[in-house]
Formats: sequence, structure tokens, C-alpha cells
Amino acid sequence: MELSLYELYQKMLLNMGPTHWWPADTKQQIIIEAILIQNTTEKNATTASKLIKKKTHYNFKKIVKLKQESLEELVRPAGFMKNKSKAIKTLSKWYLDHKEDSVAVVKKYGPKLRKTLLSLHGVGPETADVLLAYIFDIPQFISDKYARTLFTQLGIKGLTDYKSLYQQLNFLPEPFNYQDAQEFHGLIDEFGKKYFHPVENFKKSFLAGDSLKLP
Repeated sequence: MELSLYELYQKMLLNMGPTHWWPADTKQQIIIEAILIQNTTEKNATTASKLIKKKTHYNFKKIVKLKQESLEELVRPAGFMKNKSKAIKTLSKWYLDHKEDSVAVVKKYGPKLRKTLLSLHGVGPETADVLLAYIFDIPQFISDKYARTLFTQLGIKGLTDYKSLYQQLNFLPEPFNYQDAQEFHGLIDEFGKKYFHPVENFKKSFLAGDSLKLP
């Protein structure tokens, strides 16, 4: 069956139920975890996140005052501790400079927000899109590896890297809202964990035999 993007989302939601992703108490926690999750497992990122929470309660004023070496030790379980700790400090300071007001940030930067985020140390395309969806409440699509694998299985060609899917789909069209964007990302990642290890398991899924038509 050929599905539109929104039909795919609805079918996944119906079959899997809501994931309530990103599971965090504050936007500050999500910002930190969006950096920690880069190039590591969810388990490793969560371990580092808990250490940062214990030390700072995700308080950005405390984080920017931490000695670099101290923050690196907290980040260590997530790997790339020098780069990630620098990125966390940079993002924390940037968000503090904007009074930790996500609505005001969107108002200030408008369509230039993604480019602004990409100019910050340690923020690549995937992290920028996570921040747009989960911090700034924009219906942004996150073209991560699970999304590319799923769309490939549903017949979309040429999805070789992040940019290849981003160019075809970045902003989710109506009737998607930002809550849908957040949930869609969660559903895709949970689906991937279940059916893409190995990818042949896709044939056993409720989407086997379906195809996708991108807008």
C-alpha cells in the first residue's frame, strides 16, 4: 500500500502507541543529551547525562562555571569528551545569552535559526534538527540513520547520508505540528531498534509491503 508521510506516521502511531520522545524533564536536559548522544549508544549517553544531572541539575549557569576538566569527566562515558564538553558549554552559554527563552530565539532568528545553530561548536545537521524539533517547537524532520533505513525499505532511493534525505524532506508539511514531529522521530527510532537489527527483520514488521510517497 502506498502511504503519504502523514499516513505513515498515523499507521506507526496506531500500531506502536505514543513514545513520548524525548523523555526529559526540561529543555536544558534535552540540549545536553542532544550533544551526548552523538556517535554513541543511548545507554552511554544516559550514563553521562545522569552524572551531569547529579553535579549540576542541568543548570546552565553551573555548567558554564564548571572547569573544563571537570565537565570532561562527566561527559567521558559518552565518548569524545573534549569535543562534547566544549559543545555543551558553548550551547549552554548561547542559550543563557538568549535568557533560555526558546520562543524569543525563534522570533529573533526565524528561518535563519538552523544556520545559526550549525555555526555553534559541536552542532551538526542532525543535532540542529533535534534542537529545532524539541527545543524550538518547529515541525522539523530528523533524517537520522533509522529514518533513512526505513524510507529506503519503503522504496525511497538514494538515501546515502544525512543530507540526501534532508534535501528531500526537512520541514514536515501540514497537518504535522511540532508535537507530531517529536513523536514521529521517536516512533521511527523505536521501530528501528526493533526491526533493523538486522534490517531483514523489516519483512516481519507491520510496514512490510508498504511504500512511501514523499511530498
